[in-house]
Amino acid sequence: MKSNILTEKGYNYSFNPSACEECEGACCTGETGYIWVKYPEIEAISKFLELSVEEFATIYLKKVKHRFSLIEKKLEDNNYACIFFDNHKKQCTIYSVRPRQCRTFPFWETFKNDTKEVKKECIGIID
Repeated sequence: MKSNILTEKGYNYSFNPSACEECEGACCTGETGYIWVKYPEIEAISKFLELSVEEFATIYLKKVKHRFSLIEKKLEDNNYACIFFDNHKKQCTIYSVRPRQCRTFPFWETFKNDTKEVKKECIGIID
């Protein structure tokens, strides 16, 4: 039987993606922040949504200096979600074309030497 547990070289923890169903999208919600997207990702999401890049940018992006971030929606005070998070189904509506930032979670550089912090963010962390 093949293990679903994911590891990444240089990280002191592993990740069990099956925990995502139980979690219901904690990595997609919480404090306000940025969901960075690069141009190839913008193109892929636009195509997936059957929008032109211009239409997509107008509706779903905010410019932060020289970068772009997906916008968020306010769920309640101090609780925001990615605009593409379906709060009823508790899942991403663009999962197959989600940005790299989302695809690489929880293996972010900021957590590399901080297993305690990443465990606060994600119930799928195994140390």
